[in-house]
Amino acid sequence: MKLILASGSPRRSEILKNAGYEFVVKPTSADESLPGGILPEDAVKLLSERKADAAEIECSDVVLSADTVVALGDRILGKPSDKTEAFSMLRSLSGKTHSVYTGVTIKSAEKKRVFAVKTDVLFYPLTDDEINAYIATGEPFDKAGAYGIQEWIGYVGIEGIEGSFYNVMGLPVQRLYCELESFLDELE
Repeated sequence: MKLILASGSPRRSEILKNAGYEFVVKPTSADESLPGGILPEDAVKLLSERKADAAEIECSDVVLSADTVVALGDRILGKPSDKTEAFSMLRSLSGKTHSVYTGVTIKSAEKKRVFAVKTDVLFYPLTDDEINAYIATGEPFDKAGAYGIQEWIGYVGIEGIEGSFYNVMGLPVQRLYCELESFLDELE
């Protein structure tokens, strides 16, 4: 059995590696558009499933894919396209609790399992100078919600979280461990 990570995210690779998994990285180019009005939990499950379905696998392979979004209420904040959008996203999160959802799909030739994990994150009130300093690092542009919990803004801006820290990084590894072990047991 070969585990395939259908994601190019360096954070997901790091989490899986640090959790002791051996895997091959094979990103897919699945459609990431979303239907209007979709709820964040449904969005991440749909996107992770599309990524898994786009992966080319052999009979004994198991594919793992994931997608993460940041949501303020039911409003999904994707990856910012420019500095103005990054500033707007971070300003809207400042001083509030928002939710981070990660959808995960585990797929073999015979079966598929899809689940989502939610973590609530409280930001302290960020100043415009703090937001601009973080944007100047270039870090916000490849991350949902324009921030990474493992970066400067996470260290100084996050007052607390309820749920999985690693979910906010992009892969809820504890839940994944349980689901993947169960999935593999069922394949035997």
